[in-house]
Amino acid sequence: MLLEHQLVPQAVAKPGSFVGLMALYESNYLRLLQLVPEIERLDGYYRSGVAGDCDLHLEILDRSRYTVTLSLTYFFYEGAQRIADPDMQIRLYLDCNLAEAMSLSGNHRHAGFRRLVREHKKELDARWQRNIVLNKWLEYLSDHGHLILER
Repeated sequence: MLLEHQLVPQAVAKPGSFVGLMALYESNYLRLLQLVPEIERLDGYYRSGVAGDCDLHLEILDRSRYTVTLSLTYFFYEGAQRIADPDMQIRLYLDCNLAEAMSLSGNHRHAGFRRLVREHKKELDARWQRNIVLNKWLEYLSDHGHLILER
């Protein structure tokens, strides 16, 4: 098990710096490995369900020798319409142990995500915003017991 000091991104202390952003990417990678320990071997679609939380959906979108691109989301239903929120595309750089949030949907139904985006809107550019949200969401998922293993 990883200790908290191994997961806390030092980037929070130096917002906007390249070194800080890379530390955040490293923290995202470690958190993803906690959530999906076999990520380098997985392919396809997976779901994690725990009591008291929404089902988490993960899909491997693309894989190459040094990267894995995946989507990570919850699904909400409004009538017959299925809405993904947050809807993130994440790229893992396997050769350097980094994970970057490539995209994040803009209309968040979850109050916690709206708060995170609002708090970081002024001081962070788009990459910082996406990756801070990813980091906090991965922490939340781990705290709630989500785990994605091979089918």
